[in-house]
Amino acid sequence: MADQSFDVIVIGAGPGGYVAAIRASQLGLKVAIVERENLGGICLNWGCIPTKAMLRSAEVFHLMHRAKEFGLGATGISYDLPAVVARSRAVAKQLSGGIGFLMKKNKVTVFMGAATIPARGQVAVKTDKGTEELTAKSIILATGARARELPGLEADGDLVWSYRHALVASRMPKRLLVIGSGAIGIEFASFFNTLGADTTVVEVMDRILPVEDAEISAFAKKSFVKQGMKILEKAAVKKLDRKPGQGVTAHIEQAGQVTTQDFDTVISAVGIVGNVENLGLEALGVKIDRSHVVTDAYCRTGVEGLYAIGDIAGAPWLAHKASHEGVMVAELIAGGHPHPIKPNSIAGCTYCQPQIASVGLTEEKAKAAGHQVKVGRFPFIGNGKAIALGEAEGMIKTVFDAGTGELLGAHMVGAEVTELIQGYIVGRSLETTEAELIETVFPHPTLSEMMHEAVLDAYGRAIHI
Repeated sequence: MADQSFDVIVIGAGPGGYVAAIRASQLGLKVAIVERENLGGICLNWGCIPTKAMLRSAEVFHLMHRAKEFGLGATGISYDLPAVVARSRAVAKQLSGGIGFLMKKNKVTVFMGAATIPARGQVAVKTDKGTEELTAKSIILATGARARELPGLEADGDLVWSYRHALVASRMPKRLLVIGSGAIGIEFASFFNTLGADTTVVEVMDRILPVEDAEISAFAKKSFVKQGMKILEKAAVKKLDRKPGQGVTAHIEQAGQVTTQDFDTVISAVGIVGNVENLGLEALGVKIDRSHVVTDAYCRTGVEGLYAIGDIAGAPWLAHKASHEGVMVAELIAGGHPHPIKPNSIAGCTYCQPQIASVGLTEEKAKAAGHQVKVGRFPFIGNGKAIALGEAEGMIKTVFDAGTGELLGAHMVGAEVTELIQGYIVGRSLETTEAELIETVFPHPTLSEMMHEAVLDAYGRAIHI
């Protein structure tokens, strides 16, 4: 039998796990990775990547309807939903195959199966051929998360969909109810609404996209309503009456009143639950809080040699956070001295139309933390490139500490802001103040010029508004 002892065993091959495995191998460690479903995990196969492929189709469809604005002609515009889904699945398949190549290239041993940790330093993998017994000094948990299901609102794949069902949609909804207005809910609402579904979004909080800055949420809501979406805030779906072959009657409570509305399709997007079950964590003494493993700033669980990264380790539930945690832990195991991840310097991106991106503190949270703030804003309508692109709807907002000039947060809504946000992230990582940002020369004509103007505006120096 081949030697089944390793320096590091990674459980879960998503964007946290496979990156941790690659980095650990680069550092000279002998590495194994265990995956029970697909290399690349949820993000690559059923999340980040395939949703962006579908949203791109919706974006092109939307632009085709605007052809006349650009001096172009397009007639007979239509979509083929099965083809849209097929393209999305092909993109995911291509990238999943790429992860397999990376594992071979980096000499990471892959075990396909379900893992358990029977004792410290041991991993049992149940595969199609039996059970593999592995050992390692260090184990990294990267098992991710799954969709949360509320009683009575469970997905059935027919009338009520989870994100997985929506990604392989068998039909185009005519009347769609989306429960939850976080990134997942809003992205699917945007996709199906753009293709023509009569879309209603229900959010239990007092505003949609509740983790975003209040001004950005309000701007996005106005845009969504303009596109035909119905937005119900401070509302809750109390019950679903399912009528196979007919649709769903939703009982929606808002302002103390319960009303009913009929839909043919419901998408439930009410959060996620960490995959902590059936691993043997409790017996090891791992502390679990609300389905997530409790860790310190270096992703250590408190059990010697056991780490947890990514969604299983809690918010923010973002692929790029998981990847960087994976690198950090690999370097820590290899004897390095990496810096811990700073949650407030991790950007959040939502790929609806218009796009939304943010990093750091909202204005409200900055004030609550005791900061005296200077706030700058700049609208897309004041930017030449945005007007030339036909994308003049949007805004960029910056939040600075009035005393030190520290960039506390940046918040954007509009075309391509998920690409623009990186500029502010680099600025925060370099501990840039308003002085450096003001002196930075931004190229013209670009959308990034608005980032400069939003800084200038915070200090009363904006040029183009």
